[in-house]
Amino acid sequence: MATSPFDIGVVGLGVMGANLGLNLASRGARVAGYNHSRGKADAFTARAAAELDRPDQAQGTDDLNAFIVSLTRPRIVLLMVPAGVVDDAIAQISPHLQAGDIVIDGGNSHFPDTERRLSTLAGQDLHFIGMGVSGGETGARFGPSMMPGGEAAAWKHVRPLLEPAAAIAPDGAPCVSWMGSGGAGHFVKMVHNGIEYALMQQIAEIYDLLHRGAGYDHADLHRLFAEWNEGTLAGYLIEITADILQQPDDSGSGLLLDKIRDAAGQKGTGRWTSEAAFELGVPTPAIDAAVTARGLSDLYAARQTAAGMLPGPATVAPSASLAKQAAAALEAGMLIAYTQGMHLIAEAAEAKGYGTSLDTVARIWRGGCIIRAALLDDLAAAYVSPPLMGNPLFDETLSARLGKLEGGLRTIVTQGAIGGIPMPALAAALAYYDGLRSRRLPANLIQAQRDYFGAHTYERLDKPGIFHTHWGTGAIPTDG
Repeated sequence: MATSPFDIGVVGLGVMGANLGLNLASRGARVAGYNHSRGKADAFTARAAAELDRPDQAQGTDDLNAFIVSLTRPRIVLLMVPAGVVDDAIAQISPHLQAGDIVIDGGNSHFPDTERRLSTLAGQDLHFIGMGVSGGETGARFGPSMMPGGEAAAWKHVRPLLEPAAAIAPDGAPCVSWMGSGGAGHFVKMVHNGIEYALMQQIAEIYDLLHRGAGYDHADLHRLFAEWNEGTLAGYLIEITADILQQPDDSGSGLLLDKIRDAAGQKGTGRWTSEAAFELGVPTPAIDAAVTARGLSDLYAARQTAAGMLPGPATVAPSASLAKQAAAALEAGMLIAYTQGMHLIAEAAEAKGYGTSLDTVARIWRGGCIIRAALLDDLAAAYVSPPLMGNPLFDETLSARLGKLEGGLRTIVTQGAIGGIPMPALAAALAYYDGLRSRRLPANLIQAQRDYFGAHTYERLDKPGIFHTHWGTGAIPTDG
């Protein structure tokens, strides 16, 4: 391997690491790649020779010492390894680094792990950045959305390398920006994935209602999703759904979608989002329902048995307005899912002192990432004047938009219930909307129940203080 200085080193030359390394090299950075597998290192070098105008912009090696020596100071090492082996990679690399060098974890790490690693490496005088990367294989190669956070002093060194390699938003801005201190970068990416869960589930519910419930064929649905992608619903997930709905089975007849087993996998980031929301007391029911729906889909054998045992209603009766109502329902549900995620980020930024800019988060999601969509422009605009309590649903423009859509959401959720088509994420979005707009909720009864069986106390509307009642006799004040 050449010993002349490389600008950045990539550890882990699998699909994401190799593609992001070649992306950085194609934008002018000199990139050294390291992998313990000689085959992957050589494949990276060969791809650089084939894909780059200047093949010497990127080289791979399986020699760790040669890799480290080839990096210019301060050394910037980007780890693109699975979350489960990040600590091992850091332990292998850090003894070769010097004070002021920078380690970036570009994988899907859990944000508490990022915060722990930040503290550990600070003790070694090393800078650490936890960076979420979204866009999949294609995004990594040609422009992902990137969400770095951690040690702010390192940002000035990595920014000139990352900005040219990022996706470009419709207004020409690069889809990478500093997310804040601590685990902010991976927290934002985690919530991105939680929103992704909700959006995918909501799209699937609309597909199920129209296809299984109302009898729309895949050709009709392809045309419908393609049409939606030209309007306010435009976004990556709508676009790829239209493509999926016309993909032929390359190993048989008919459409591939009909041959795919209906049990969705997951890697944990959706569950992490729900866990963080529970910890912070932020309601994210659309995301939570999507996580649960994947778990239910995985009960495949049980569902086959239950299908013959549990009775249900007749199918949905199609109507001339069903597709229009479905579009409104999907737009409303997706908008609510985004706002729940953004509210969670806002609460975490305050509670953990991240200093995350919410409008910046929305703006860097407009290109490259899986949840990119046209409505993110409006979501970003909602944070120009921060909305009440960090929740963008209190923005007048967004609340007015939802006011025009909520009827469709209500109708579609009702149609699903009548037709026996499960719509957990859309129903959860509607329940959240109705709960948030309710001046009074039945939590007063829940508080009375808690006090009745557990003496947990309650507050009153008509006078201050904390109260406990010996139910059936009377209330007494308490300091509890």
